[in-house]
Parts: sequence; C-alpha cells; structure tokens
Amino acid sequence: MSNRTIIPFGPQHPVLPEPIHLDLVVEDEKVVEAIPSIGFIHRGLEKLVEKKDFIDFVYVAERICGICSYIHGMTYCMSVEQLLKLEIPDRAQYLRTIWSELSRIHSHLLWLGLTADSFGFESLFMQSWRIRESILDIIEETTGGRVIFGAAKVGGVRRDVSSVKLDEIMKKLRVYQKEINTIGSVFLNDTTVKHRMQGVGVLSQADAKSLGAVGPMLRGSGVSQDMRMTGYASYGKIGFTPVVETAGDCYARTKVRILEIAQSVDIIQKCIEQIKEGPIEVKVIGMPDGEYFARTEQPRGEVIYYAKGNGTKFLQRMRVRTPTFANLAPLLATLRGCQLADVPVIVLTIDPCISCAER
Repeated sequence: MSNRTIIPFGPQHPVLPEPIHLDLVVEDEKVVEAIPSIGFIHRGLEKLVEKKDFIDFVYVAERICGICSYIHGMTYCMSVEQLLKLEIPDRAQYLRTIWSELSRIHSHLLWLGLTADSFGFESLFMQSWRIRESILDIIEETTGGRVIFGAAKVGGVRRDVSSVKLDEIMKKLRVYQKEINTIGSVFLNDTTVKHRMQGVGVLSQADAKSLGAVGPMLRGSGVSQDMRMTGYASYGKIGFTPVVETAGDCYARTKVRILEIAQSVDIIQKCIEQIKEGPIEVKVIGMPDGEYFARTEQPRGEVIYYAKGNGTKFLQRMRVRTPTFANLAPLLATLRGCQLADVPVIVLTIDPCISCAER
C-alpha cells in the first residue's frame, strides 16, 4: 500500500502573484489530488451596488482586478447600458476596443514574465516586463492611469484620443512587436521551456468543455471559443478569428497567449485605420430597470456581468463570474497525475487572478 502525504501549496509562494491555497495529496513526487481553498481576500464588492449610484459603481467594478481593470469596467457599463437602452457612439466603441487590446497585451506580457520566473528564466522575465512597461506608458498617455484606467463610463468613454496620438501609438506598437516576436521565439523554441511545458498539465478537449474552461485554457485544448466573436464593441466590424492550439498542455496555452499578443496589435491597427471622428459618449437618461447578462473576453477568458435594476439609481443585484473562477475546476484536472515540481508552472498557466475570483 502506498503512502500518501498532504503538502500545502500557498497561499504565499515564490511563484504566485496572488494568494491561492492548494492541499496537494502526493505519492512520492506524483500529485494524486489537489484540494483548493479560496477566500483569503473576499471584499464584498457585489454588496456595494446597494449603496453606490449605478454611474459611480464603474469605479468599483474596475477595482475587482488591477490587471484587467478596464475590461471589468467596460463590461459593467455594457450591462447597464443595455438596461438603459443606450446606443453607444462608434468612436467610443473603437476606443473601448483599443484599450481592451492594450490591456490584453500588457496582461499577457506580465504573465509571460511570471511564467519565465517560475522555472528560473530570470532574463526572460525581465525582458517581458521591460516591454510591458512601454505598453503601460501608452495606456498612461491615453487614459491618465497605468493600472486603473478610469476611461470607461456608462454611455461611452471619458477621454478621447487624437488622430495624431493614435498614429504615434501604432508606430510604437510596430517597434514593440519586433521585440515581442523575439521574446516569443525564445518561449516557443528554447529547449528549457519546452522541457518544462510540453506534455505537462494536459487538459483534453472533452475535459475543457465539460469542466467549463475559458480563455487560453480552453483555446489551448482545441476549442474555438472567444467572446470577441460575438462582435461586442467594434469586434464585429474589424473581423475576428480566435487563436487555437490543440495539444492542451502548458506549452499550448503559452503559445496561444504569445500569438494573441500579435493578434491584439493587428486589432488595434485595424481600429486606428477605421475609427472616425465623432462623439465619445451619449447622455444618460433614466434609471436602469430589468436585467441583462453581458459577456466579454478578458485576457484570462470570458467574464460575465449580470445586472438587475429596479428603476432606482441603485442596482438591485450585480453578479460577476470571472475567468479564474471558471478555470479552477480545469486546473484541478490538470494537476491530477503531474509531478510535484510541475505544480507551480501548471498553476500559472491558467493565469490566476485570485482577487478577480474572490470579490
């Protein structure tokens, strides 16, 4: 009869950007089962809709997560705008798309750096974050913020971006794209990276579907699903096809994110080419009444905002389903049967954002 040991992983761990705790049941070096414990940073944000004006609550929604703050705020606005039956101007929709894709680029670069750090590739970590800083500079120039943008609002966007600035952004992104391609080549071709990722943490297509995986976790297992395909904001006008890999391992999920960075640059370029002069917001009239279910694609995967209004300035209910929460069950499936040394890398390949999951 084999001896089993329970090893605690987290909530504080050198490779974890945020606190998640896993009890790893191991036989020698093999993980037999992983039992999660979450709830270390519960903040009760959804309760605040009863006290915050629906227009002001966008500031709270943005603070659900620092890395994908803009898309949180935008998705909340989309849900309320549907309750108010507002038609958002085209220019605002294009600007929302541009900021969403800048968020995706900086999030994926942050993740690439953390992943490189998890298996000791420190120089790759520093190079990834160096380029990410340049992307954050663009975000700061156009929104005034580096982490919390504050650019989304119910009815449109708070800031406009001049045509001159948009052209400058595109020139900068083309330069950064070359550097990103170099880093991506290292990630995809280096023997150390391949050794630590290929065949590790495999999630089959059937398991990805049945366990409700989202984002790169789902697309890395061969499922072509991305909320941007629904055409929200201006995605329906620029054309969109998701990046899909079929191996289902850590390497496939890494490749999806690297290719999505290049895709995001292309999307921003199309937006800049197509965007036209015009208003950036509409006047908000009335109070939200009814209920609506908004779905968008964060860097980590699909996020859902459910909003229910009762005709007053305070929403009756607001519920958020974040991608990290959706990917916890698939994560446990990928950990089952892996080697103990591979746990940090596998956990990072869902790009965990625990503050998102524990509102």
